[in-house]
Amino acid sequence: MFSSLDVDIRPGQGLGMFHLGTSLWNVMDLLRRMQHAFPLVDVKFDPDSSITPIILHIRPHLDLLFSGHHQRLHTICLRRLRDPNPPVTLKYKDTTLSSSEEVLRRVGVSRTFGPTYPGDDLRYPGVSFTFEEDGRSDGLSGPPSQREDRMQEVKRIIIAQKCLDGEVRDELDEVCECPAMFGEIQRAVVRVHDGVTLYFFPSSTESVQIRIGVSTAQDLSCDLGSPLRVHYKEDDRMTIHSRKGNTDDDTDTDYFYNYLQHGIDFLISGSTHVVKKIILHSNVPGTALFQRYKRCPWEIEGQPEDDEDETPPRIKFYDRVDDISHFLNPGDTPASMLLDRTDDEDGLTLPSPKTRLLGFDGIILEATETAQVVAVMLF
Repeated sequence: MFSSLDVDIRPGQGLGMFHLGTSLWNVMDLLRRMQHAFPLVDVKFDPDSSITPIILHIRPHLDLLFSGHHQRLHTICLRRLRDPNPPVTLKYKDTTLSSSEEVLRRVGVSRTFGPTYPGDDLRYPGVSFTFEEDGRSDGLSGPPSQREDRMQEVKRIIIAQKCLDGEVRDELDEVCECPAMFGEIQRAVVRVHDGVTLYFFPSSTESVQIRIGVSTAQDLSCDLGSPLRVHYKEDDRMTIHSRKGNTDDDTDTDYFYNYLQHGIDFLISGSTHVVKKIILHSNVPGTALFQRYKRCPWEIEGQPEDDEDETPPRIKFYDRVDDISHFLNPGDTPASMLLDRTDDEDGLTLPSPKTRLLGFDGIILEATETAQVVAVMLF
């Protein structure tokens, strides 16, 4: 652990190494690489929802709240400023607000940030200061004297995005587009038997279309950059279910481009170097694949009603598997196969480790026992 936690506060933008708008995958990857500094991290979420807000509690000082749909850092809470394990030094620009020798009080906040509106807390654009450990007053202490009020000790500091033009935003709203998102996928539109179109931040960025049987490994490198990993295909267990007589259709020369930072895998032919399959990951908390990939916010596009229909129907990653199955095939739900990803992971135990694989024409869904779709595969 650090001998001290030295952080600068940036209202509306972040705190120390944490930037609002950063993805959960990036933040947890950072914490994993800095286990010596942050050895105790609790992950809190609702296991019954794929779009649950997620809280990372980094003991003892930090709580990081991530939005439910896109898993981006929404709010940062710094608390227990006087806890010496480790001691906190907090700065704003060139001013030291709090340290092991200096207590941050109401009067210090006012001197640094200026006047604000009346209320129990001191609120400014992008940052607020509260004087109760849990943010709530029990109402039993009575009104403090003017001097006692000035000397109130700050117990919690909350950093969130600035609201534009006085806009009132819900605490669980999605994060507004900001520089921390640039270069990352905003949404991925899936078309069965075709491929996927990727839309990036900022919104003005041109989209990228990747087509099965058409796009090449070189196209991927040009459009998406180098993959974080290249993995040569060795697992042929699924070929036993193939309807083709030749089970060597996927040879050992095929390889994956793993874009963990985008939540996408591409299986590429070892002979033609053309994309054969595309796998998009939902990064659902509590599953075996959680945090191996960043969430890819995919949506499956259906057939337009007619040639003039410019808004064909779509179903999204957070919809229940039964709804997606009905969207893909309004008839009977296909038989499913069970997969336990913990079989290959010694020491990994999960409350519900098994997922179901549901196959349709051109697409396979992988879903949990709670009907959350953790991945889709196009072929």
